[in-house]
Amino acid sequence: MRGPHNIWRLIRTGATLERTGALTALFEATNAPRPMRIALRTLVWPFQWLGIKGDTARPPITRAITALGPAYIKFGQILSTRPDVVGEELSQQLQVLQDKLPPFPRDEAIAMIEADLGHKLDDIFSKFSEPVAAASIAQVHKAIKRDTGEAVAVKVLRPGIAAAFRKDVDAFYLAAWFVQKFLPSSRRLKPLEVIAHFDGVVRGELDLRLESSSAAEFHANTIDDTGFYVPQVDWALSSRSVMTLEWIEGITASDLTAITEAGHNRAELGRIVLQMFLSHALRDGFFHADMHQGNLKITPNGDVAALDFGIMGVLDAYTRRVYAEIIFGFIRKDYQRIAEVHFEAGYVPADQDVDEFARALRAVGEPIFGMDATQISMGRVMSYLLEVTERFGMATRTELILLQRTMVVVEGVARSLDPKINIWEVSQPVVESYIKENIGPKALARDLGRTAIVLSRFGPKLPQIAESILMAQSNQQEPTKPQSAMRQTALLMFGGAVAASIGAFVAILFS
Repeated sequence: MRGPHNIWRLIRTGATLERTGALTALFEATNAPRPMRIALRTLVWPFQWLGIKGDTARPPITRAITALGPAYIKFGQILSTRPDVVGEELSQQLQVLQDKLPPFPRDEAIAMIEADLGHKLDDIFSKFSEPVAAASIAQVHKAIKRDTGEAVAVKVLRPGIAAAFRKDVDAFYLAAWFVQKFLPSSRRLKPLEVIAHFDGVVRGELDLRLESSSAAEFHANTIDDTGFYVPQVDWALSSRSVMTLEWIEGITASDLTAITEAGHNRAELGRIVLQMFLSHALRDGFFHADMHQGNLKITPNGDVAALDFGIMGVLDAYTRRVYAEIIFGFIRKDYQRIAEVHFEAGYVPADQDVDEFARALRAVGEPIFGMDATQISMGRVMSYLLEVTERFGMATRTELILLQRTMVVVEGVARSLDPKINIWEVSQPVVESYIKENIGPKALARDLGRTAIVLSRFGPKLPQIAESILMAQSNQQEPTKPQSAMRQTALLMFGGAVAASIGAFVAILFS
């Protein structure tokens, strides 16, 4: 519960931050006001002996977060995707957090599997290894299915992890309430909403059925992607606490020496990583949002295989079109069009000057295009773009921030594989293909067809809706809004005419 009993947990957190030196580092990274620094330091200094010492070899912030445990590690990772909240410098520091913890005993994992799946382990698997990877929420074992001999990866939640996370998240809510209540300047960052976002992400990761669903959808979307592979989910051996996937043999993407020795073309792998990410974001609107080297393997046949689907990004169809036009505008250096897209999408308030905004965008793009090809970064462009749009009154859009942060990570992976990669040249075919398919006459015809189908589904209700509006007007049930009713009637008549026209158009198109 989010009550006063969590104050002790917060005291322990503050003491650990003070003891590890993380509190000072946080003050510097966030430019905290002097009164706040004095108040917090006064509160926690007497209790610093209660703090956890942590690994002295780590930098202060990551040292403190790692010492405080799984919930804090996960929170730090999620905050690393929100530079709008913690600032660019702190966001970069948090990106190095490693979600690795000592494994829990194999016997406990077996007990979890048997309880959740309702079968004895020996009836399911002929072999079941010791943990091969362990993170804050779950760990992975390699197993052999008894009935087919197929190798699988079995992911098992840590025992008691849901209750442990619940306690820490409750303490986070209490801390956010205090901050929002007593530090008015923090309200623009919406601390309670940030914790609610974190809470939602963690709840999703604590139910492996949701991750299994994400993996299955990602597999279906990418089944025809040459050079990229997503392992299949074994639904019969998956549940709330257990997820079973096809086992992927391969070299972790961070082991560059092994990749080279295996004879893989690193330049080609870098191209695949970048183009596949853009394809998934633009084509599908569903992308891997934690695509670092540890979650990628290079298979023996040279494919890039993705793992760990706990954090996925989602973009609706309209946002994808806007994003594609923005990227394409930068590729063509058409800053006026980029500015117009922002205004058309409602990202920038209409009272701002579109020409002035276009000039600000030119200041973002031109210096970057003056760089050497190996230095050009689309992630950097998106980062600068978000800074500019914020100055022009654009509200924070979490989905674009997540996309931008993932792009930075993906570019880092691609550049580690091929230091000479030209981000724009590799990206251009994917973006141009998307533009061709989704912006122009062909896309317009498709959108009109879909609109006609939607209107036709409501066709039987249109007379009733029209009658209700007309009756309401004649009976003066809404005397204060006569123009609204007339407007609705006119729109309904116009919609009917448009629907008929679209229907005829589609009939001709597909005849």
